[in-house]
Amino acid sequence: MNSARDRILIVDDEKDICEILFRLLTREGYTPLVAHDGETALEMIRRGMPDAVVSDVMMPGMGGMGLLREAKKFDPALPVLMITGFSGIEGAVEAIKEGAYDYLSKPLNHRELIDKLKSALEDRRLSPRKPEVSDTGHDAVISRLREMMGPSDAVRRISSDVALVARSNFSVVIYGETGTGKELVAGAIHKASLRSKATMIPVDCGAIPETLFESELFGYEKGAFTGAGSGSPGKFEMADKGTLFLDEIGNMPLSSQIKLLRAIQERSFFRVGGRKPVTVDLRLVVATNQDLNTAVGAGSFSRDLFYRLSEFTVEIPPIRERKEDIVHLANRFLKATNVELAKNVRSFSEPAMDVLLKYHWPGNVRQIMTVVRRAVLQAEDVITPDHLVLGEAAVTPVGPEPEAEESKWDGLPLKEAVRRSISQVERACLVEALRKTGGNKAKAARLLQIDRKTLHTKLQQYGIKVDEEDDNDSGR
Repeated sequence: MNSARDRILIVDDEKDICEILFRLLTREGYTPLVAHDGETALEMIRRGMPDAVVSDVMMPGMGGMGLLREAKKFDPALPVLMITGFSGIEGAVEAIKEGAYDYLSKPLNHRELIDKLKSALEDRRLSPRKPEVSDTGHDAVISRLREMMGPSDAVRRISSDVALVARSNFSVVIYGETGTGKELVAGAIHKASLRSKATMIPVDCGAIPETLFESELFGYEKGAFTGAGSGSPGKFEMADKGTLFLDEIGNMPLSSQIKLLRAIQERSFFRVGGRKPVTVDLRLVVATNQDLNTAVGAGSFSRDLFYRLSEFTVEIPPIRERKEDIVHLANRFLKATNVELAKNVRSFSEPAMDVLLKYHWPGNVRQIMTVVRRAVLQAEDVITPDHLVLGEAAVTPVGPEPEAEESKWDGLPLKEAVRRSISQVERACLVEALRKTGGNKAKAARLLQIDRKTLHTKLQQYGIKVDEEDDNDSGR
């Protein structure tokens, strides 16, 4: 059975072939990795990145057979499937003698490739990996991540992914709903990396107006635009030697995506108004609550940027799918809030914990933290269901709803009836957006594509109250 945990390294100097195989493996549920030459592929293998390799034979520099020999010296159990446009029994025999799992000819039969890959991975699971070199700092970061997120199998998988990719220079895409802890995972990748002594610079792509993206990312020179009294570095320069974390990358305008892709590929850029290129050395980690593959199909996200960023992916399931983590997080927030408030609330009652486990948590970790903090504030000894404010509490209509019944419109002029109808729809959209974002007004404003001042005005207009404590991004 294939798993998204299985990482398949595609090695071919033909980019079109890599793209076809990338799509095929993604569709089959694997995590594809790509190298365009044998030297890069060998370095990835030495870092323990792939679970299996699909390599072309004929490549400039280190060819497929040379890669096969070197890979087998490092990890004899690593399955390597060889592909070539020059079929022949002699080549197949040589590849098998050198340790290849199998040998396929171009044009590839995709079903045959997937079937052989499944068999190879099944055999791989019977042979343990070469143990990784231990590093106290690295291991401490991974241990801390598990402590923060929980004991579930999903978190163990996430921690394993972080441990695996951290020391590479791969770009990473972190997928997860709002509030699942994407920035926490990004921080762990940086802290466990070889760049940990430098800085991780976070950028919220959903909070930057389209007209300011270029100057925010790449900086500007004095006099580049009205008000630019002096030059300023952008986030790229600030992250030099470290990590640049682009949160909610799916909100980045297409025009900015093109400029970002160029900067990533060339590792250099021009400040706004500048004439000299600025060169940087950084690692890129991005996060999104959208399906970028779907966004590519819809034309809202650059296909080239998607493939450039997706060297490695980490998926964080929503908290409702990680029951063990709900218990862990609730108790962790209970202890932390006790310290903060100098209280001694002992625990959750069984009925209270049952409520927490059955709730669907649309705001994920951030919402759990808010609910538990409020419960500790109210409780004296044990938290009961009465102390748990869930669901509607984060977004509470405090004024009367616009009249919805058709009979209320009887006798009204058309213009007034339409106005009331539009008000109902607008109010419903506001409440739904706030519910989807766990009561986070900044996120809701971005979801609705309005500025935060407009959102605030609308909330007052319709009498919708949002708890201010729910408006932080601590669980992102």
